[in-house]
Amino acid sequence: MTDAPRLNRQLCFAMYSASRAATAAYRPMLEELGLTYPQYLVMLVLWEEEPRSVRELGEELGLDSGTLSPLLKRLESLGLVERRRSATDERRVEVFLTDAGSALSARATGIPQRLADAAGLSPAELDQLRETLSRLAAALHGSH
Repeated sequence: MTDAPRLNRQLCFAMYSASRAATAAYRPMLEELGLTYPQYLVMLVLWEEEPRSVRELGEELGLDSGTLSPLLKRLESLGLVERRRSATDERRVEVFLTDAGSALSARATGIPQRLADAAGLSPAELDQLRETLSRLAAALHGSH
């Protein structure tokens, strides 16, 4: 069976394995912030720009409301975000950072560099990898 697919030759397994390893490497760093990885992703989006509607957050992160709503509820219970109905459109729920949520960004600034250091890749290699993975994701999203 020399033509049979081999696990170590599969792109999907390499991506899966790398994703699990990256998430595991993030875990102790994020525990210092009191966040899970999905919560960290939500906070990254809000640190870039806020307020964001729940719908915008879901689109940016590729999460449906059934996944995003519990994340936001937990971040709200941690005192990091606040959800409010839009004054201009009652159907729109906007997510705002609290003062504590804004302040947390200063403690998170070193995380990308710490992960880069753990990866053992040069900045150029990391940039190339991110670009390649972004192109792959865009192509695969467009293929279905």
